[in-house]
Amino acid sequence: MTTTFEKLSSNKVKLGFVVEPEKFDEGLKKAYNKLKGRISIPGFRKGKAPMKVIENHYGEAVFYEDALDAIFPEIYQEALKEHDVQVVDRPEIDVEQIGRGKELKFTVEVFVRPDVELGEYKNLGLVKTVDEVTDDDVNAEIERARDRSSRWVDVEDRPAKLDDQVNIDYAGFNGDEQFDGGTAQNHDLILGSGSFIPGFEDQLVGAKVGDELDVNVTFPEQYHAEELAGKPVVFKVKVNGIREKETPALDDDFVTEVSETANTVAEYKAEVRDTLEKAADKRAESAFENEVIEKVCENAKVDIPDAMIEEQIDSMLRDMEMRMMYQGMKLDDYFKYTGQTREQVRDMYRDSAREQVLGQLVIEAVKKAENITATEEETDAEMDRYAQQNKKTLDEFKQMLSDSDKAYFAEAAATRKTIEFLKANAE
Repeated sequence: MTTTFEKLSSNKVKLGFVVEPEKFDEGLKKAYNKLKGRISIPGFRKGKAPMKVIENHYGEAVFYEDALDAIFPEIYQEALKEHDVQVVDRPEIDVEQIGRGKELKFTVEVFVRPDVELGEYKNLGLVKTVDEVTDDDVNAEIERARDRSSRWVDVEDRPAKLDDQVNIDYAGFNGDEQFDGGTAQNHDLILGSGSFIPGFEDQLVGAKVGDELDVNVTFPEQYHAEELAGKPVVFKVKVNGIREKETPALDDDFVTEVSETANTVAEYKAEVRDTLEKAADKRAESAFENEVIEKVCENAKVDIPDAMIEEQIDSMLRDMEMRMMYQGMKLDDYFKYTGQTREQVRDMYRDSAREQVLGQLVIEAVKKAENITATEEETDAEMDRYAQQNKKTLDEFKQMLSDSDKAYFAEAAATRKTIEFLKANAE
């Protein structure tokens, strides 16, 4: 077999094939053995008619298509390997000559991983900007920690005020009729939370335990229950209890309860500041990385085949389906509940999928241009991250991997190294 290679564009190639007659005859025999059991010829039991008889009856070309199908995968893969072609779509085959005892001649056009024309990918004028952590930020985080450690205590000696939690029974009436969904017993409500209809909570301020009162409110014009939208109603409310939030004092006792390392307020403030600064740096690092990759992609030229984008959308949908499964829901049920179709979700993902594919292609192109490879230590570090997630030692995790798995981690480490290279050279 001889093959030729022609580049049609940055993302499409044409392969020419000339296959010796013996190889095609081999395909004809495979096609005959595959199909003879389905073919009926007068005078012969099904599956027993000779190949020549079937060809005489149905025409010489009866086995051609299946014969080509039988030998195509092997010779196609040989050609891809010979010419170092990475295909991303199904091939389009054009047969030029076919027949018993003849050379089989055909061409294949197929989309491939596209060439990437890199623009400027260094000296981009970008810098990482980290938000400053102020004293106010530290104090606000400490207040949130105090709030999380708060507890509700009963109040007996005063009326309810904003920010109290009241326990109430209530029943809603539209005129003289009690309406559906407007009744509850022993409901806890924080006054001022805005979780009830506007005006409801305000009218409970000043109420005492045991009070029974009418709360007059008007439903919003835009309300999910049409029969109540814009209607004035009355809620008959009984106050069963009042509780106020008791927040712990910011002292050393509180610190030892909420921190594993700090013992004093000063140490705790330093710990909180350090945590906030690390979080700010992590956010800045992520934003900087995204900005750098986006800029490098913006400077590059690449014609991405639709098949690569569709394949990425398939991957995103599989991830979505897995997330749904963990939540006990099927993807088709999700579509039904949201009123979306699979095609609508695919369209929604298309721009994001294109960006992801573009990023992958451009990073690979930079990796190749800069001849970036991962060292054994860097590959081990990449594998160790996964090992820890699976609660294994690195050696235990390595024993679970095939050679192709290890090659994947080496490529992943090289990709990570390439991104770090781009960030280091972005300013």
